[in-house]
Amino acid sequence: MGRDLKKELLYESVKTLVECDERHILLAQPKLYTLFSISFQYMLFQSQKECGAYIIRVEDSKLAEKLARKSKDPSTRKFIQSILIPRKIKYGKSMFYIDFFNINSWNMTAEIPPEKIKGAIIVKDANDKPMTFSEESEADMELKEAIAALPENYYLEFLKEVCPKTVTISFDAQFNGLHNIEFPFIKKEETKTISGVTIAKDISWDNID
Repeated sequence: MGRDLKKELLYESVKTLVECDERHILLAQPKLYTLFSISFQYMLFQSQKECGAYIIRVEDSKLAEKLARKSKDPSTRKFIQSILIPRKIKYGKSMFYIDFFNINSWNMTAEIPPEKIKGAIIVKDANDKPMTFSEESEADMELKEAIAALPENYYLEFLKEVCPKTVTISFDAQFNGLHNIEFPFIKKEETKTISGVTIAKDISWDNID
């Protein structure tokens, strides 16, 4: 794809994450698909150094499908396309899993022994949506009652507790205990308002669904 991240830039960005000594990283800049490619390639690298289970936790399946189409390097797109249906895939001696902020999708990742989880990517879109349940069944009502006592952002907090390394992608967000990293090649989006409507100065209509 013509808008893919240049290999040299991808390499240097992954290197930045590799050289970071912090356990839990936050990427809060714009360009979600660029940030995901960097994060995913970083986790692939980590998975070869330390074998184990790696979790990709995405806000919902719709966003996961977008990552499979729009991530900024071909190997990331291909990998995510391959993992969407089985929701787990082996890579070398490691296993990658994908689930969502919907607790009902945690059936596979919940069974992983915590000591085997070596890394996770958490991808949140710009909307402020709570953790969801598939239906208003009796089982879901019990889950809702159980989760009421859990800490805020439990989809992230649990992974922080068990993972040696996490990367959270969430635009313009702040989370306790996460180390923010910014890539200099990603510009802050300048905006201007026209008749009450705010638009980006350098907006690319080709990137809008």
